[in-house]
Parts: sequence; structure tokens; C-alpha cells
Amino acid sequence: MINLHQLHKFYGKQDVLKGAGLHIGPGQRIGLVGANGAGKSTLLAIIRGEIEPDQGQVFRARGLRMGYLPQDLLQLSGQTVLELAMDTGNNLEEVERELVWVHEELARVNSEEQIAGLLERQGRLQSIFEDLGGYNLEARAGKVLHGLGFKSEQFGCDVSTLSGGWLMRAALARLILSAPDILLLDEPTNHLDMESLLWLENHLVKSPSSLLLVSHDRTFLDKVVNRIVELEQGELTVYGGNYSDYELQRLSRIQARQSAYEAQRNRIREINNFVDRNRSRKSSAKRVQSRLKMLEGMELLNPPESEEVFELKMPEVDPSAKVVVELLNAGLTYGRRVIYQNLDFVLQRGDRLALLGRNGAGKSSLLKLLTGQVEVQEGRRLLGGRVKMGIFSQHALQDLNPENDILGELSSVAGHLGVARLRTVLGAFLFRGDEVFKKVKVLSGGERSRLVLAKILINAPNTLFLDEPTNHLDLPSRQVLEKALRGYQGTLVLISHDRYLINSVANKVVWVEEGRLSIFPGNYDDFERLWRKRIMPADIMPQEPPPPAALLSAPAPAAGQGEAGGRKTVRKKRDEAISRNALYQKTKPLREELGAVETRLELVQRELDELVASMNKNEEGMALDWQKMSMRHSQLNAQVEDLNRRWEDISLQLEEIGGQ
Repeated sequence: MINLHQLHKFYGKQDVLKGAGLHIGPGQRIGLVGANGAGKSTLLAIIRGEIEPDQGQVFRARGLRMGYLPQDLLQLSGQTVLELAMDTGNNLEEVERELVWVHEELARVNSEEQIAGLLERQGRLQSIFEDLGGYNLEARAGKVLHGLGFKSEQFGCDVSTLSGGWLMRAALARLILSAPDILLLDEPTNHLDMESLLWLENHLVKSPSSLLLVSHDRTFLDKVVNRIVELEQGELTVYGGNYSDYELQRLSRIQARQSAYEAQRNRIREINNFVDRNRSRKSSAKRVQSRLKMLEGMELLNPPESEEVFELKMPEVDPSAKVVVELLNAGLTYGRRVIYQNLDFVLQRGDRLALLGRNGAGKSSLLKLLTGQVEVQEGRRLLGGRVKMGIFSQHALQDLNPENDILGELSSVAGHLGVARLRTVLGAFLFRGDEVFKKVKVLSGGERSRLVLAKILINAPNTLFLDEPTNHLDLPSRQVLEKALRGYQGTLVLISHDRYLINSVANKVVWVEEGRLSIFPGNYDDFERLWRKRIMPADIMPQEPPPPAALLSAPAPAAGQGEAGGRKTVRKKRDEAISRNALYQKTKPLREELGAVETRLELVQRELDELVASMNKNEEGMALDWQKMSMRHSQLNAQVEDLNRRWEDISLQLEEIGGQ
């Protein structure tokens, strides 16, 4: 479907892509991972054709339909939510007309090859027609919108009234209904609640579309993708399996590279020792020269680059009273909407709560009531003794002073702490050296999140309230935060749809719905396994109805119908059928060879991965086996290059034939 060959992209002195290559075939669901700023969005833009690489080539299958969901959308207007979802940009009538024509041709032709070609075409058209919701597009659009969290009464709302998050959901619904050959999704889960996330997860696994996904949600990646592509230092590395498999394979590959590097160094040391011992002996001159030539011809390996370890140490905290916060008959109303009424709730010391529920159910409102950011309109809020709060919210990111530098922003809440202590704290949040003098206004979302966390934790709160703390963090930063929160000794209340984070830190789950709170012991996996089915219906998409009989058995036009116009249409259809059949026969050998090349490419890549794994398993014999393994590695790389070139040649031939 898509082949990237030797891509290079430069921004100033930064090499975003350095000879990157990737093959994307049908049925592949790929997770694209890499640190913030590594170039993932740039790669997606190159694949879409929005920007051009400085060097290299992008080959796309002829007629490939791509669907793209960016992180940010422009403001839309002039359509209802339902109209936007149904605006798939596809001509269903054209597909339907061709299906009728194929059925007519099947009744007319006798050649086995023609029949086989028509049946293949009918199957593809039928699949496209069903994927586009051709029989009941409006009904399918409603189901998709419901799955993504919309209520029926919202379908008629103008999209201009939607917030950014809800607009993103409507655009995602349109993208799903357009049934492209490949979906390109950039952080699609950022604006979804847990129920919608689960629905999307289920849909993507069942969808026939290929997928290239950028996400920092490890559980989502584990559930959805079947391979991981890592973008690091401008290069793409492919790993089979999901994200958990990738972590194990990546560690194995790093260990193998380290073992190979050390083995080569030992071999070089042995050769140099032999040369030094025998340089002056005439009887050993030939062997010395042989060893020197061996050194000259040896391709030196680089050691694996050491990764910077970002370890966040949570401060020691003084214990609060046993009851941290208590709500008694609390009520909260926004306009005419009642959020909570007669609410009783107790947060106790040592609780580690994860608040779950649909968007708009009242999770953030509950957090604000507990923290006192919003006053109860009825009832009472009681705060326990010795409670010292730390509050992280998306609003806190906006409250940063854009004109302060990082050091100055931290010092604004640090009391009398000296610069050395402040720089030590910032170092723990990966702000090193002169980076502490960067202005807040130039920081990325992830950097702002880390700065807000530093401001919160510098005063050692014994109660933390965190509203989506991982939204802007990349995967390494999320892992560091999870590890730190596991070691936190205070009380914790968390809003997040990151299931991995919830599993790491929560000891209770609070389900929020229609002003009621249901409390369940355990983490997210316990909630999913024991409790979720009791309060949430199963996320099962109804089966589509069978196609109308009229479409599958459309009769030929009656004699005399349409007169000359009807006869002309029949002749035209027959000519088109002959043309299509000729094109099918002409391209069949090329398409078969293309499939064989793709299969061979997969096998060679798999052997490369197995070779690296075996290098790791045989560390003791590495010195003896290295030369043999290195030779095989070079051979496999050469095969990959040859196969990629053949893939490109065949694809170009198919494009030229199709364009005639």
C-alpha cells in the first residue's frame, strides 16, 4: 500500500529523518512511537503528501484512499453533527451502479477468467459499499456517534457550537464512516472518555482498514496494533507485536548490540595483541599482515547510545488527619443543570482514587468540590486537619506566566529555597543546564506539564488531585510519573483515561454517573473484570442488514426500454467490461509478483529480527560467531534493498498501465 524509501528530512541542523524506510501493507495496524519532537507528525505529513522529503521517495498504491485525523482541527460550521459525520466524500451511487453492472456481466459472460475477475471485483465493491454504510448510512452514522459519546439530541446541533474535543469526535466519526484503505490517527484518544475509548478500540481491531497510529496510551497500543515502528534519531525500526512486545524486543536488541560491540572490541584487542607480539618475527610476517588486513576490512560497530534516565523522586510528606475531605448533603448546579444533589462522600488518608465516567458526568466537578475550587451550593464541605493539597489541572497549564523563565516560574512558589535547590528540583524534571532559562511561552505541552508538576511537588503536599496529568507527556515521561506516584505516600485522587496509570497507582475506582458515585475496590483491571459489566452495557456494534435483493439480482432493462439511449448504455457497459477485463489480464502477473515480493520482504525482515535476538542469546560464543553473523546481517540488508527496489519498479509499472 505504502512504501517509504531512504527518506531524509532536515530542519535547520536537525536531521528529523535520516534514510528512513518503511513498508505498510494491507491489514497492518502500526503504532508509531518516539519521543516528543522526534518527527512523528512530520512523517505522517510526508506519507499524506502534505510536505515533501528532502531526499528519498514515497510510493503509494494507485487509488489508495487515506483518512487522517490530526491533533488539532480548524473551527467548522454550517453542518449539523450528523451531517458532518455522513459527509464522507465518497460517491455511494457510483459504487452501487458498478455493483449492478457487475451482476449483469456475470449473467452474460462465459469465460472462467472473466467470471473470476468479475467475482473478485464484486467482492471488493460489496465490501466498500458495506463499509461506507451504503444501505443505511444515516443509521450507521448514528451508531458511530453514539459509540463516541454523542447523545441523539446532539445530532442536530451545529458543529460550530462544539468544543474542540467534541468537534474532534465528530471528525473521527466521519473518518470511520469513510472507510479508507488506511487510517492515519494522531493521538485520537486525547478527547475521549473511557467508554468512547473502549468503543474506538473495539472498532479499530475489527476494521479492515490498515492503521498508522500515534499514541502515548500503552494499553490502547497493546489492544489495537500488531506492530510497532520506533522513530529514533531519524531512523525507523520495526518491531513485531504490540507495545509490550516492543519493550521486550527493544531491550533485547539493545543488549544484543552491546554484546556485539563488546565482542568486536575483544576481537580487535586480540588481533592487536597478536600483532604486537609477532611484529618483529619474520616467520609470522604473513599472519601479521593477514590480521592487519582483517582490521582494515572490519566495519566498526558503535555502542548503543545510553538513554538519559529521568527519575522523579517524590518528596516525603507529613501525614494528614484520617479524614482528608468530607462532603455532607452537598449540592452543585450549573444553570438549570443539577450536577450533584444530597451528595455524601468521604476521602480518607491513604485513599488512591481513580474517578471514571463519561465526559460531562461530573468527574472534574467532584474534584473541584473536594479541593474547594468550587464552593458547595448546598450542604457542607469539611476539610481535615494538616491537609496540604497539590492540584494539577489543564487550567494550571494556562496559568503559567509566559514571560517567566522556567527557574523564575518555579521560584514564584518556592518560598525561600535557594537557586541550587531549585535547579536540583528542575533537574529531576529533566530541565538541565541552560534549559532552566527557557521562557515558558516557548515550552511544549509536555514541558509545561512537567513544570506544573514541579511547582506542585516542591512544597511536599500530602494530598494530590490530578486531572489528566499525562495528556501531554510522551511515553518515557509517563513511565517516570507512574513510578513516582507508586512511591507517593500521601492521598491521591486521579482523573485519567490512561488505564496503565490507573492500574499502577489506584486502590479504588469511583464510577461517576448522573450525580451518583459508586465505589469499587481495586485498580482498573479489577473494575473491568468484576464490575464494569454491571454498570455499562457491552460495546457491541449491531450487525448490518443484508443488502436488498434488488441490488443483488437487478434485472436487465426490458426490451424497448430507453430505446436508443438504453441500447447505447448497454454497448457502453459492454465496452467498459471488455476494457476492464483486458486491464485485469494485463496487470494480473504484476499484481501476483507484487504480492510475492511483499511476502518475501516480510520473511527477510523477520529473519533480521531473529538474527539480532540470537546474537543476544549467544553472548559467550559471540567472539567466534560474530563474523558469520555480521556477514549474514549484510546479506539480509542487501536483500531488503533489492526487494524494495523491485517493489517500486512493479508499482510504477502498475501505475503506468492503469494510467493509459
